Amino acid sequence: MSALNPLLTLSATALAERIRAREVTSAEVVDAHIARIEAVNGVLNAVVAERFDRARDEARVADARTATAPAETLPPLHGVPCTIKESFALTGMPWTAGLCARRGLRAREDAVTVRRLRAAGAIPLGVTNTSELCMWMESNNRVYGRTRNPYDARRIVGGSSGGEGAIIGAGGSPFGLGADIGGSIRMPAFFNGVFGHKPTPGLVPNDGQFPLTDDSGLGLLATGPLARRAEDLPLLLEVLSTPVDEAPWVSPAAGGRAAPRVDGASARPPAGAGPYHRAPAALDRLRVITVKGDGLTPPSLPIRRAQRRAAEHLERAGATVTAASFPAMRHGFEIWAATIESEQSTSYAELLSAGGEFSAPRQVARWFVGRSPHTLPSLALAVLEPLFADSTARSQRMYALGRALRTELIEALRDDGVMLFPPHPWVAPHHNVPLLWPVAWVYTALFNALELPVTQVPLGLDRRGLPLGVQVVAAPGEDRLSIAVAMELERALGGWVPPSNGRR
Repeated sequence: MSALNPLLTLSATALAERIRAREVTSAEVVDAHIARIEAVNGVLNAVVAERFDRARDEARVADARTATAPAETLPPLHGVPCTIKESFALTGMPWTAGLCARRGLRAREDAVTVRRLRAAGAIPLGVTNTSELCMWMESNNRVYGRTRNPYDARRIVGGSSGGEGAIIGAGGSPFGLGADIGGSIRMPAFFNGVFGHKPTPGLVPNDGQFPLTDDSGLGLLATGPLARRAEDLPLLLEVLSTPVDEAPWVSPAAGGRAAPRVDGASARPPAGAGPYHRAPAALDRLRVITVKGDGLTPPSLPIRRAQRRAAEHLERAGATVTAASFPAMRHGFEIWAATIESEQSTSYAELLSAGGEFSAPRQVARWFVGRSPHTLPSLALAVLEPLFADSTARSQRMYALGRALRTELIEALRDDGVMLFPPHPWVAPHHNVPLLWPVAWVYTALFNALELPVTQVPLGLDRRGLPLGVQVVAAPGEDRLSIAVAMELERALGGWVPPSNGRR
C-alpha cells in the first residue's frame, strides 16, 4: 500500500494550526480527506451519505476568511473536515439511525453538538453508518447495509458509532461525533484503532440525535468524540461542552459575531468542568489501578499484554500502579440491564414500531424468509426485552449493586486516580460472531451504568495487524485525567497505526 498523504495523519489541532498559519489551505485538507474516503469507502461502507460539494464550498469560504482575518481570531477547528454519526441531525442530511421506517427523512437543523462543532470551524464531509437504532455492536442495518473494518474487511467495526470508527481508522476523517449508551464510542474506537472518549454524563448535551433516551436515562447516554490523535480530545471536549453563545471563538473579542442564545441544549456542564485543554494532569502524582477483567469472560492474551504494557509505562513515568479486582463487575450485564430498565420508559419495540404496529414474533418469522425490514440483533432485543422489563427482586438487587459499585470505584479513584480496564475480551471479531457471545460488550457498557468518564486508547496492532487498546476510567468530572493518560500512552506507545494489511 502506498503511504498516506501526510495531511491524513495529522490531528485536527495540527491541521487547524497549519491552516491558520497559511501553510496549507482548508480546500487542500478537505480534498485530501474526500479523496481518501472515495478510495476506501467502496469496501468499508462507512460514510453512507456525503456532502462533498458543500464541504468544498465551505472550505473556500474558510480560506477566504484565512486570507483576511488575523490568525488569532480564527476558531479552533477552522477549516478542518470531520464526519458525523448518522443518528445526529446534520442539516439536509439523512437522519434514520438505520431504521427503514425513517428512510427518506432528512434533518432540518443541526443537533446541538453539530452546531457547536461547526461554530468552532469544523466542516462535515458526511454522515456515517450505525447499527439499527444504535443498539448493537455491529454497524449493520437494512437502510445502508454493513460497515467493514479498515484493518480486515472480514471483521466488524463495532457499534453503534461504527462508521465513525472505520472512516477515522482508515484515515478518511481526523475526528468525528459519536454517542455511547453501552460502548458505542469506545468499541468502534477500539476495533478500528483510534481514540474515543465517553464524557462524564451531563457534560455534553445529547439533544438532536435519534433515538434519544428519556431525560431520566441521560446518565447512560453520552455524546463524545472519536479522533485519530489524542491531542484532539481536550479541544473537542471543550468545543462540545461549550454553548455557542458562550464560546470565545465566536465572541466579538475573538473577531467573530456574538451568537444569539439558540444553543438549545438541555444539559449543562457540571460545576467545575473544563476548560480541558488548560488542565493537564501530573503523571508523577497519578494513581493507576489496573483490573484484569470483569471476572466472568477472560480477555485474550494480546489484550492482557497490551494493558500490562500500558501500566508498566505509566509506572516508569512516575505513577503509582496497583492491581485490584471488584467482584461486583462479574454482574456487569445485569447491572446495565437493571439500570436501563429503571431509567428508561420507552421500550425498544416501541422505537422499532416508529409509531406503527409492531409484533416481534411476526417480524422474526418474516426475517427467516428474508422479508423483515429489521436486523436479527434488533429483533432478538425486542423479543428478550420483556424478560428484563420488570421490577423483580433480583433486578432491584442488581441496580443497588451497581450503585454500590459506583460508590466503591469513585472512592478508589478520587481526583488523582484512573483505572485501566480491557475494552473487550478480544480484538475485532469476524462479522456475525458477536451473536455467539451477545453480552461481551458489557466490558464497555458497565461504565455507562456507573456513569463514569472513559477514554479508549489504541495500543498498536497485534501479530495479525488488528488494533489493540485499553480503557482508561476516571471518577465523574475528572475527564482530564483519563485524557492526559491517553496522550501520554500515545506519546510513548504510538497510538493510531494507519491500516497497511491490504485488506481494505
